[in-house]
Amino acid sequence: MKFNVTAFGITCGLVWGFGVFALTWWVIFFDGVSDAPTFLGHLYRGYAMTPLGSLIGLVWALADGFVGGIVFAWLYNKLAGGKGDRQ
Repeated sequence: MKFNVTAFGITCGLVWGFGVFALTWWVIFFDGVSDAPTFLGHLYRGYAMTPLGSLIGLVWALADGFVGGIVFAWLYNKLAGGKGDRQ
């Protein structure tokens, strides 16, 4: 079985992007807005626990998840080598 590289990349990007977006709003809801530095703020330029930061994080995470998903699916397909595709 092989992965469709593009579809896997899009799926990973959407899951990671909306996950970061939802988690940011979860923290904002319970702890309030904060400009304190976060781990993701060091990775994603412009990200903070603010409404604008959630949108910036969404865009960064969509791109990050897409690239990560493509690399993972491509590597999986190379290592799987098509074994198991034949009946």
